Amino acid sequence: MLSEIPLIPPDTPLLNRVDQGLSLRDMDTSELVRLAEELRAYLLYSVGQTGGHFGAGLGVVELTVALHHIYNTPQDRIVWDVGHQTYPHKILTGRMAQMGSMRQAGGLAGFPKRAESEYDTFGVGHSSTSISAAMGMALAAKQLGINRKVVAVIGDGAITGGMAIEALAHAGHERPNMLVILNDNQMSIGHNQGGLATYFAKIWASKFYISMRQGSKRVLEKIRPAWELAKRTEEHMKGMVAPGTMFEELGFHYIGPLDGHDLPGLIQTLENMKDLEGPQFLHIRTMKGKGFLPAERDPIGYHAVNKIEAKPKGPQPALPPPQPKGPKYQDVFGRWLCDMAQRDRRLVGITPAMCEGSGMVEFARRFPDRYYDVAIAEQHAVTLAAGMACDGLKPVVAIYSTFLQRGYDQLIHDVALQNLDVTFGIDRAGLVGQDGPTHHGAFDLSFLRCIPNMVIGAPSDENECRQMLYTAYQYPGPAAIRYPRGTGPGAMIFEEMTELPLGEAVEVRSGKDVAILNFGALLPQAITAADQLDATVVDMRWVKPLDEKMVLAIAQRHSMLVTLEENAIAGGAGAAVNEFLAAQGLSPTLLNLGLPDEFIEHGNQSDQLAWTGLDAGGIYKRITSTKKPSHVQFAVSGKAASTIELT
Repeated sequence: MLSEIPLIPPDTPLLNRVDQGLSLRDMDTSELVRLAEELRAYLLYSVGQTGGHFGAGLGVVELTVALHHIYNTPQDRIVWDVGHQTYPHKILTGRMAQMGSMRQAGGLAGFPKRAESEYDTFGVGHSSTSISAAMGMALAAKQLGINRKVVAVIGDGAITGGMAIEALAHAGHERPNMLVILNDNQMSIGHNQGGLATYFAKIWASKFYISMRQGSKRVLEKIRPAWELAKRTEEHMKGMVAPGTMFEELGFHYIGPLDGHDLPGLIQTLENMKDLEGPQFLHIRTMKGKGFLPAERDPIGYHAVNKIEAKPKGPQPALPPPQPKGPKYQDVFGRWLCDMAQRDRRLVGITPAMCEGSGMVEFARRFPDRYYDVAIAEQHAVTLAAGMACDGLKPVVAIYSTFLQRGYDQLIHDVALQNLDVTFGIDRAGLVGQDGPTHHGAFDLSFLRCIPNMVIGAPSDENECRQMLYTAYQYPGPAAIRYPRGTGPGAMIFEEMTELPLGEAVEVRSGKDVAILNFGALLPQAITAADQLDATVVDMRWVKPLDEKMVLAIAQRHSMLVTLEENAIAGGAGAAVNEFLAAQGLSPTLLNLGLPDEFIEHGNQSDQLAWTGLDAGGIYKRITSTKKPSHVQFAVSGKAASTIELT
């Protein structure tokens, strides 16, 4: 058991041989046990060097070893859900030497990625997709006549998602040859039933029991009453000692719960289940952060860690005291939520399993009877809010931009169509850094702007975020405020909450010739570029309704208008300006700066802004390189641009 993350590489002779081509299928159980120990030690070291997801990977070391030992990967398919837990999988599949590049620009992705390795059978970053994808692979193998095993590994949090339940129900109907492994790390599902459950799980997975069960079925099916009695007796036995009755009712053969850290037991069970026909379900219990004492004690806090810096030896010069950092936007939201809840008893807070990430910990503590964590169920979260709004509550939904995509139909039909009073706090809008393309909030302005009845705000600093949340809450219909990951520019936050004029922009710098219409948190970059250009800068604040009077006034005073947003250019805030000016018959020189029509790879946020031309230098360069004839020029990245002439 380690209590500190090692700063020097551990001794890993077996793991090195695997990295050099030794197949896990050629190793005996004692070697595999040693390999698991080395893998856990190397995982601790490598994540300490780079930072990244941590606890989940430590919890599935034994499972990962067992799967690659029993199955003929990559010919057999292993589909991981979410992907936080796949660092051990990456180490065992030829990427050990690349672990030092994890989540860095040009390096390994923090999630499974098909383009990265043939062992990454399905790209992922959102949860609850593994059973659907694995079932698709199993049915494809059947259609193509390929002898292939398929395994989905899903956590106890991800299996709460509606998509996972839908896939389980469909699998029970289609009955594909596939195995679903529930990795229960004791964060969501009920407590283990003790030794008797483990004993029965071993019996149910044994070849003797399975052959006896199948033989009895063939005999007793001819005597239906006897078969029905035997079936009910078996189900009731299982129901008394294991939580598997639901899965059996869905059509799966359930085994478990098993100790997920008992590698010999896992190997034996997987070997017994490998060739079974139809949908199989294996429930294992693991400990998130296994083998690292701080992570075992605090699995939430050690979900991910930052890079561990080595402490220099010898006396060190005194360092200046660290400058205090401003609050993160998620904390600005969390503080506003508590303050608003103190004022208004009708307020309720809803999150789809993002309590910590959305800054709701204090709200959940202070207002537990008004806090609803619906688990990984974004669609349900949105419609739950709609139902509450129908009967007089004031729901606030805290959700990441990338996860709101999953509740889009509900947002349209259940909230906006009925013009219900629901406020959305949209976190992680724009580029999010090392989590990469699955987590960027690149599309919310585009997919929200086209929905009738929606109000959409994009604050430029922390205080504006607080005041715009208050304004959205006062609006008697659907309203969304989107804000980025991390800290803001350090604006003073006023305790007093003031309702801002809806759809009213603010000119923050007066200049000439060029005007930058900024939507959201890129305002500091816009001002820096404008200082070099002597350009006007407008903090637009509202995407919908658009401040049309301001846009008209700015267009009359300037020869060139630049729109700036941390959202896809297609359909975004800049497109709203283009559409309005075209409807007025105006055709100034327009330059739309935003995210290009591509998925932005992982890296740090400042690098991503530079890649996309959205840092101050990129903004300045794009403006100065734009020619004067009347046209709309779309900046697609920091490297190139495409032009559409307007005739």
